[in-house]
Amino acid sequence: MAAAIKTEVDAIIAAHAIVVFSKSYCPYCTKAKNLLESLGAKAFILELDNVDNGAAIQAYLQTLTGQRTVPNIFIAQTHIGGCDDLFKLEKGGELERRLAKI
Repeated sequence: MAAAIKTEVDAIIAAHAIVVFSKSYCPYCTKAKNLLESLGAKAFILELDNVDNGAAIQAYLQTLTGQRTVPNIFIAQTHIGGCDDLFKLEKGGELERRLAKI
């Protein structure tokens, strides 16, 4: 099971320019998704509470990134962190620069 989860998550990250691992009820996830949407960024969003293997995916993400919480965001296959990290990038102008490259 663990190898299948690793393969699935790694494939999702590789296949999409922006990935948000989220939970549908999480206000920080909603805030992050709204920011990306307001900038015209097309993110692949996986709501971990809506998939059968969501807990296993979240456990693998913790191993991969050191972050257990959601949102867990990747831009151009690079882990950028969570909601606060995304807003820090946006405040400093770095988010727009990164989005322009994808």
